[in-house]
Amino acid sequence: MEIAGWIIVIILFIVGMGGAIFPLLPGALAIYPAFFVYGFFISFKPFGFWFWTIQTLIVVVLFVADYAVNAWGVKRFGGSKASVVGSTIGVIIGPFVIPAFGLLLGPLLGAIMGELFAGSNLDKSLKVGFGSVVGLFSSTVVKIILQLIMIILFFIWI
Repeated sequence: MEIAGWIIVIILFIVGMGGAIFPLLPGALAIYPAFFVYGFFISFKPFGFWFWTIQTLIVVVLFVADYAVNAWGVKRFGGSKASVVGSTIGVIIGPFVIPAFGLLLGPLLGAIMGELFAGSNLDKSLKVGFGSVVGLFSSTVVKIILQLIMIILFFIWI
């Protein structure tokens, strides 16, 4: 059972790290359950109050940062709420509509369309679209770092 537990934990960690890059995968929502899998298959003994508190705070920060950093990128380049919404929608549906490049083009086109919808000219809309891509990459870096911290803390704790 211990081997099966470790296999599931490792798979969840891999899926979780993949989620930092591909929003279709669960990200931190795969890493967090890996701790429970370890507990059920091996032992909850190493995990105490501080482990669960720190890991939960990291998950909360990940969710807030994911939206906030992307919105920051759009706002930093002069985007409106419409472009933030468009960028967010683009992140979600882009990979489905344009499988190979949707992760990049989705937020870019979503922010541009949102900004055009808000009444901005094409020049400003393109600038805001670029900002959404900057925000997306910044958000991805933050997610990778925080999720790696989650995994490293897990191994330190056990």
